[in-house]
Amino acid sequence: MPPPIVIAIDGTSASGKSTNAKLVANALSFVYVDTGSMYRTLAWYCLKQRLDIHDAKAVARACRTWKTTLVCVKAHVRLLVEGYYPEREIRTAETSAAVPHVAAVPKVREWMKKRQRECVRFGSLVMEGRDIGTNVFPETEFKFYLDASLEERSKRRAAEGIQENLAARDQRDSQRAVAPLMIPLGATVVNSSGRTSAETSGEIIAAIRRRLKP
Repeated sequence: MPPPIVIAIDGTSASGKSTNAKLVANALSFVYVDTGSMYRTLAWYCLKQRLDIHDAKAVARACRTWKTTLVCVKAHVRLLVEGYYPEREIRTAETSAAVPHVAAVPKVREWMKKRQRECVRFGSLVMEGRDIGTNVFPETEFKFYLDASLEERSKRRAAEGIQENLAARDQRDSQRAVAPLMIPLGATVVNSSGRTSAETSGEIIAAIRRRLKP
């Protein structure tokens, strides 16, 4: 049996990573992995434990000791905490605000990388995030980087009812000391501005299928 294929979809906030990664995974019958939700889960856990999210040592210690399990449910990978998946809790404004702080901790990114690489046990993957092609699976031949204009990304966030300074978020992500956001070497850059999800995912799917042809 051939080894699992990993399709890395990185990109800026609100560039359409999640929507398009799900469409690609569904079209190819691959397993979908949202790495952002893993960081959100840790942020939620730290808040639940009333930890200071600005204390890197405390956050790293929590990440090292919390009891988690990786499971695959309906072709979606989830990170459970003591058997529970906080699906709604990780999408609150409070959790969203905490994510950049916990994600910047080097020991957290080290732990997450190990868990994310373990996901190949579920089969071929479409994995979306901010450092998949550069840090988690740099060896994959299937790398895509999604982007869109700041104006369009801001409109998308506002439509979701979320007020977020995306320019500041981009700066934090790109200047992070460990695994900063950048275009992976050899990645295909896809701009989703003014395009539907079907058009954007269609471009990615077509590129993957061309490469998979014998």
